[in-house]
Amino acid sequence: MSVHTEEQGSSLDTIKLVVALALLFAGIAGFYYFAEWQGQAVSTLLRVLGLLVVAGVAIAVAASSLAGKRFLGFMKDSRLEVRKMVWPTRAETLQTTLMVMVIVIILSIFLWGVDSLLGWGIRSLLGGGHV
Repeated sequence: MSVHTEEQGSSLDTIKLVVALALLFAGIAGFYYFAEWQGQAVSTLLRVLGLLVVAGVAIAVAASSLAGKRFLGFMKDSRLEVRKMVWPTRAETLQTTLMVMVIVIILSIFLWGVDSLLGWGIRSLLGGGHV
């Protein structure tokens, strides 16, 4: 019998996530607020840098919560799994792509032929004439 316990998030984690979200909103609001601040146009570069700094702080705050730690663990595990994958060679990829293109062209011609035949049959039955 195995005992599986999960860590329960505390209210502090909820506060951290709310603070991170508030920081993001404040950063976005500040980006637009300082566009024409007191009659002077603040450089776009400074506004973008400020937004990136605030976003970085928000990400750091969110990463310190239990949910953030779980997400970071998931991302690390995903990266390891991607490294384990065997990717096709360039030749295999090109060959597969060409096979798909040929099959699509053949099926397109076949479906066009079936559509034309059915259209001709319906027009003949309904007496639609020549088209």
